[in-house]
Amino acid sequence: MGVFLMRMWMVEPQILCDKHLLGEHVECHMLAGHLQRKRRITNYIAFNLLEPRSLKQRHEILARQMRKRAMKHKSPLPRFSISYLPKEHQDYNVDAEKSLKDLVKRCPECRKRLKNLFYCK
Repeated sequence: MGVFLMRMWMVEPQILCDKHLLGEHVECHMLAGHLQRKRRITNYIAFNLLEPRSLKQRHEILARQMRKRAMKHKSPLPRFSISYLPKEHQDYNVDAEKSLKDLVKRCPECRKRLKNLFYCK
C-alpha cells in the first residue's frame, strides 16, 4: 500500500476538471494543516508535490476559479509558517510542466479542458 501525498498541481486552474479543482483546494487546506503542525515535507519536495511559498496564493487562485464555476467557497486557509523549513524547501518550485504532463495522462477530462483552452486561443 502506498503513502498518500497531497499535491499542488500548479497548472492553470482553468485546465483542472471540477474534481481536480476541488481536490487541489482541499489539499491546500490539508497541506496548511501539515505546515501548522511543523511536519517535514521532504517527500513532497522529492515528488514535486508542494510549493510552500505559493500555498496561500494558490489557494486564492483556486477559490477564484471555484467561484467562476459557481461553486461555493467559504473556507479561508488557516495561518501557518514555513520558517521552520530548510531554505531549499521553503523556496522549492513545482515543475509545472511535469505536473501538467502527469495530470493530462491521468485525467481525460483535464486533457479535454487543456485541448479546448489551447484551440480556443
